[in-house]
Amino acid sequence: MEAYKTNFKHLVDLQSKIDQEIGLSPWHKITQEDINTFAQVTGDDQWIHTDPERSQKESPYGVTIAHGFMVLSLASKFAYETYSIDDVKMGINYGLDRVRFPNATQVNANIRGRVLLMEYKEIPGGAQFKVQMTFELEGQEKPACVAEFIARCYV
Repeated sequence: MEAYKTNFKHLVDLQSKIDQEIGLSPWHKITQEDINTFAQVTGDDQWIHTDPERSQKESPYGVTIAHGFMVLSLASKFAYETYSIDDVKMGINYGLDRVRFPNATQVNANIRGRVLLMEYKEIPGGAQFKVQMTFELEGQEKPACVAEFIARCYV
């Protein structure tokens, strides 16, 4: 399936898409440079992420893997690539309900976000909604991550 983005003219238009997929991001390659940068920023430099030689010898994957939180951090990128809302002046991440990492993301893997709208409710000045984001790995049956994100948007 090809990547696509849904554009909503008004925030309230999301209501009609509850329990429906609203976007699929393009593929994004996870490089060793990306992994190393994330390790440096977060202080998580465990060898399974940053040492290709040791990973080849000792890791069950045979290569380095991306941090689970690095994968999760791509949620904003994938959200921008999968849906937009014209009348929103400001949006914030409100939280997460459920996050699972059922599969490791190996270095040089291609990953993308598939977004399904789960809930929508009005709040003063805007709306709060929840999306399920599935982080798919190219050529893999099990996703890298499945997470439920809660956003608040104001018009």
